[in-house]
Amino acid sequence: MSHLLSYTIFSPLLALIPLALLPKEREKEMRWATLLASLVPLVLSFILFNRLRGTGEFEFIEIIPWFQGYNIDYRVGVDGFSAPLIALTALLVPLVILQSWTEFKGRVCGFLFFLMLLEAGLIGVFAALDLFLFYVFWEAMLVPMYFLIGKWGGPRRIYAAIKFVLYTMVGSLLMLAAILYLYFAAGHSFNLTDLYGLTLPGNTQYYLFAAFALAFAIKVPLFPFHTWLPDAHVEAPTGGSVLLAGVLLKMGTYGFLRFALPLFPQAAIAFLPLLLTLAVIGVIYGSLVAMVQPDLKKLVAYTSVAHLGFVILGIASLTPQGVMGASLQMINHGISTGALFLLVGMVYERRHTRQIADYGGIMSVMPIYGIIFLVVTLSSIALPGTNGFVGEFLILIGTFKSRPIYAILASTGVVFGAVTMLWMFRRVFFGPVTLEENKKLTDLSFREVALMVPLLILIFWIGVAPGFLTKKMEKTVLKFVDQVSTNR
Repeated sequence: MSHLLSYTIFSPLLALIPLALLPKEREKEMRWATLLASLVPLVLSFILFNRLRGTGEFEFIEIIPWFQGYNIDYRVGVDGFSAPLIALTALLVPLVILQSWTEFKGRVCGFLFFLMLLEAGLIGVFAALDLFLFYVFWEAMLVPMYFLIGKWGGPRRIYAAIKFVLYTMVGSLLMLAAILYLYFAAGHSFNLTDLYGLTLPGNTQYYLFAAFALAFAIKVPLFPFHTWLPDAHVEAPTGGSVLLAGVLLKMGTYGFLRFALPLFPQAAIAFLPLLLTLAVIGVIYGSLVAMVQPDLKKLVAYTSVAHLGFVILGIASLTPQGVMGASLQMINHGISTGALFLLVGMVYERRHTRQIADYGGIMSVMPIYGIIFLVVTLSSIALPGTNGFVGEFLILIGTFKSRPIYAILASTGVVFGAVTMLWMFRRVFFGPVTLEENKKLTDLSFREVALMVPLLILIFWIGVAPGFLTKKMEKTVLKFVDQVSTNR
């Protein structure tokens, strides 16, 4: 399958055929057709990941001339950083479709349409090896996410959608200017491998790194560029929140790994103390602000600020252990926080409220839901034996080797995060059931349990035996560290 990667990128668009042909009133058939179509990129991404040799070099490379007069190619490939993220994207989309099975009656066609467009754009971002192609996918992703929030979101959905787009666009325009500078400096080439070998003056590197880093920091979101995130999460539909937390935020961290640091190593080294400082602030700030949130969804959103702060911390440690932990934590956060948003959506569908004060004692009413929520909560706070522990432990070990003070400060965020999540869990699930509405709650259906099973399996599989991921990532991580460190 010489075009396996391209098939993976564009196979989500297969779902657009039945969505276009089926009458609008046949929503059940639309859901089934889209669900089946979403399994195609899932299978292809798993084949891609399984066949990845983990050499540290780009694999499954495909090059097709696009705008030949400008040396712009359709150039894609994957390595140990991108292949797991593509598989995570392809896994979450079918789960989102299953989660939304009973939602959006009368307007499901558009939701599924934009969902599948978003999946194709996200996979494209992680596969692009031509900077022009990367920028096209980066910007194309904005359109479906804007509509998913703006049309199917909550009461303040338009405000949240516009804020999301404006924040992203500000960073993106500066990044575009930097990309164009690199294009001319490299003799009219957008090829990433050519640009890696480009020698730039120190001052120029600083400006270009700042332009790329700002775009990625907004997307992470790194403190203090995080203010768009809580609004977007709270107003987005459940499926939008799952993909936003699970995959879209990783575009920023992936951007630091793939572009910002290896393209501008001298500037990256100079900016590392700033990145480390902002990462530690994000870890502590995100955990403390999450602790006082009365809204379940906003609480989970702020924990994302803390978790992604850990990822940036691992990347900026510039040690093999720290970068490996960051790479793992990108996947782990997508699993655990994606699962949390799915679970919050399930109880919201029953009670139509996300206020923690409106619950209490529901473990006795929804025991299956409570047990699954507990497992995911323990994963989120990095309990040993779960996926979250592996990533955070490696990040802290790697950071301690190079910057011990930052590791010590960040470890306080682990404590604050545990307090936040466990306190929330106690208030929602334990104590007496005081409200009549909660006494009438029904436990999870077979469909809801089924969509949580893959995430629960991964929580324990990665927690106990992460080797199936780390062996694919190891040489890519070592190459990254060497690439940045030796070009100071």
